[in-house]
Amino acid sequence: MRRIFFLSIVIFAACNGARGTTNEGARRDTPHPSTSGDGGVATDEAHQDEAAHEALPTRVRLAPDVVRAAGVKTAPVTLAALPLTVTLNGEVIADPDHSAKIATRVSGRIVDVRFKEGERVKQGALLAVIESPELARARAAFTSASSKARTARLNAERLSRLAEKGLAASQEQATADSEAQALEAEARAARQTLSAFGADGGAGDGAGAARLELRAPITGWVLSRDAVRGQTVGADHVLATIADLGRVFFQARLFEKDLGRVRVGSAAEVRLNAYPEEVFTGHIEFVGRQLDVQARTVTARIPLDNKNDLLKVGLFGTANIVVPDAEVRPQRPVVPLQAVTQIAGKDVVFVRQPDEDYEVHAVTLGRSAAGRVEILQGVRPKELVVVDGVFTLKSAVLRSTFSDQE
Repeated sequence: MRRIFFLSIVIFAACNGARGTTNEGARRDTPHPSTSGDGGVATDEAHQDEAAHEALPTRVRLAPDVVRAAGVKTAPVTLAALPLTVTLNGEVIADPDHSAKIATRVSGRIVDVRFKEGERVKQGALLAVIESPELARARAAFTSASSKARTARLNAERLSRLAEKGLAASQEQATADSEAQALEAEARAARQTLSAFGADGGAGDGAGAARLELRAPITGWVLSRDAVRGQTVGADHVLATIADLGRVFFQARLFEKDLGRVRVGSAAEVRLNAYPEEVFTGHIEFVGRQLDVQARTVTARIPLDNKNDLLKVGLFGTANIVVPDAEVRPQRPVVPLQAVTQIAGKDVVFVRQPDEDYEVHAVTLGRSAAGRVEILQGVRPKELVVVDGVFTLKSAVLRSTFSDQE
């Protein structure tokens, strides 16, 4: 258990005396300024807060091949003044352009169901089979009309050849041609009726003539199902809703007092109640044109890429929208949002040390905007924080905890 994934993990307690290495001793003797609430540099009196910085006594060392395999990358802590943001509440919805409702389109009885709610189906997959007397009659009508139209057309062509030889009256030939055109129109109408039912023009045989196969028009997830074998359904009954959730929308509610500050194209950061550690970034694509008179809000739609398939339809959360601000704000240490994670309920970042170890720093977060977050306490400018591969390092810390317990 001490060498899982070739990780070697050294545990340091905050209450220990001198560090075991010259580098750490230098760090202990050198004042470690942290940023104060106003963006300045705190004095040694703030070292009580720095104790929280060391409260998570963990340091992680990864083998070089593990670092490469995990794609661990770092970025320096920078000083910046983040823009002002407005927070909007909302929920995740499916992209209507990548969703489909599967309706029967013909009354009948469900004789087979091939899908389950929550599963992923591919385009063209068979979902259900409906047995419908109405469909059987429509197929019979199409078969009859098609047969009559073919016979009438053959007769019209025969009379046309005879008329050319003077063996048939031109009036007789014209009448036959008109009759063929009328029957062909009836056949086309019967085919369109079948198409409206979602069936092809095949005649079928026996019970097959009354059966309609319903197939998935898109690849996606089954969000809902209302179909059981033996169920009688009407022509407008919706058996299932399917949505491709690779790209979804966060539909936020924008109050009219903020309407003048939020614009199409504004950067947005979405956090969901289900995943408080995850941040989804995007831009406002659409702002509604009609105000909800009861809530005094309009909708603002933010498209999001469904990373790691976390986004589910109906999840609630908040969106921080970057808005114009004339006020000059103080600069504070900032890091990319993906650098921050949580361990034991605390916000932390991993700071790379000169000896290639990665040290856990507990941090106090400020505002976030444009994919970055303020660090009020816990890191210094120019320190290198891990932005890619954070999960690997976090897993190493947790595995260390499990090993100690064993």
